[in-house]
Amino acid sequence: MTRFTLWLSIAAILLFTATTAFAGGLYLSEIGTPASLGTAGAANVVNNVSADAVFTNPAGMTGIKKDSILSGLQLVVPSLRFDSDIAQAGGSDGGNSGFVSAIPSLFVVKKLPNDFTAGLAITAPLGGGLDYGDNFVGRYQATRSVLSGLGISPSIAYKINDKWSIGAGVTALYTVMDSDLAIRQQNGAVPDGKLSIDKIDDWSPQGFFGVTWQATEKTMLGVVYRTKSNVDLEGDLSIKGIQGPPIINTIVSSLDDIEMELTYAQLIHVGLKYDATEKLTLVMDFDWEDWSQLGKERIEISSALGPTAIQHADFKWKDTYHVGAGFLYKLDEDNRFISSGVGYDSSPVDDKDRTFLLPMDEQFKVGLAYGKKATDNHRLAYSIGGSWIWFGDGKIDQTAQGVRAKGEFSTNYALFLGGTVRYHF
Repeated sequence: MTRFTLWLSIAAILLFTATTAFAGGLYLSEIGTPASLGTAGAANVVNNVSADAVFTNPAGMTGIKKDSILSGLQLVVPSLRFDSDIAQAGGSDGGNSGFVSAIPSLFVVKKLPNDFTAGLAITAPLGGGLDYGDNFVGRYQATRSVLSGLGISPSIAYKINDKWSIGAGVTALYTVMDSDLAIRQQNGAVPDGKLSIDKIDDWSPQGFFGVTWQATEKTMLGVVYRTKSNVDLEGDLSIKGIQGPPIINTIVSSLDDIEMELTYAQLIHVGLKYDATEKLTLVMDFDWEDWSQLGKERIEISSALGPTAIQHADFKWKDTYHVGAGFLYKLDEDNRFISSGVGYDSSPVDDKDRTFLLPMDEQFKVGLAYGKKATDNHRLAYSIGGSWIWFGDGKIDQTAQGVRAKGEFSTNYALFLGGTVRYHF
């Protein structure tokens, strides 16, 4: 095996495994607030009463009457259990490959003169993680993968008149990714090697623009557009346990840096809010996400011994869509309320192209929340809520490094639990 051929082989393995983390559905619609969690995200784009509008639709900030701070914490509890039908290399099914995550958030709204409103949001707008273990049946595609994102989003809004408001902002998005997989050697005659991508990261900008239209006294429409965001992840690469001639070990040990160029999808989100009665508000939403643009991405592997290896590939992603509906109901004059909703997201990938790195499929969501709104006499408010998301069957049939693994997830869901505290000045 020549030096260049070895580098290209490793690059091909990385291309096949690492990029699938960026599938549709990794934009989290549940951001831990009552309108978001309780309605399974259906109220996000028509939110003009709560400070999380800073991120979900900046135009909605003009409906907030006073300066306010909203702080929340969201707990994600997944159950992702793969059940194999074919495992040519043997191994375990990995147990529960998901792990519990805590996601904090903070939203601040400040009223300004001349019908302007400013805001700042600190959120985790995307993410996911899997840890199958080193002896997993699909270990030649992935044994562990974690993607996390932090977004810092300043925004500003302007109330044009009683019917129209506009808003805009930019998210400084920090992305971190870890990934491990096994390297098969000599047709399984010797123990596996291990390839690790260690916390490759990057900051990238993503713009967003919003509009709200109070069509009638009871009906409001909202629209949000988010731009694509180009991410240039870069960090350490290590390969261990390779058995072969000394020259091969020297070459492999010299590969120490990796760079991935990826693109987050642009999206359009549309919502409707209708005040059916003094107590009952209905919400509906639809969005389209341009994940098909995630083709022909680039990976570059650097070595101290010579030129880098560069690979491109088309990963066959598809555009996705989301539909949802929900309600918010005021329980009494003390401003206590409940909210609930359901949603559906289409799959970003066909069954034949799904991989073990992050086996995204269609999603079904249901949410419920309870809370108390702030008043002039009681400025402190609170809420608790949750969303349950089923990620589909997650059928997988892949051959990686000459070894086939096939099956589907017997359980494939996550529970999002959140609580918030709000203060109006």
